[in-house]
Amino acid sequence: MTTGRKTRAALKGDFVPARARRRLSVGQSVRIARELNEMSQNELAERTGIAQSTISAIETNRIKLGAERAKTLARSLNVHPAVLLFPGWRTEDESAAQ
Repeated sequence: MTTGRKTRAALKGDFVPARARRRLSVGQSVRIARELNEMSQNELAERTGIAQSTISAIETNRIKLGAERAKTLARSLNVHPAVLLFPGWRTEDESAAQ
């Protein structure tokens, strides 16, 4: 929504980072990636060889995704496996090198 008025930060030319609005679960990240690729669970199952019932269980957080399934799904969804496995990772909060 634009109001025609600029915020104080925008007037000063400062960068204001977006705030996280909602934490995602692993299942939600899989579902969102699938929907962004305009695939049904059945289509994703055909492309990956993972049963549709398993994809449904992952998306509803009834079973864990796991690294191997994440790699398989990520290839078909055109995302990095970490996007699916760690949807809440914030690089500014933590460093992998610590």
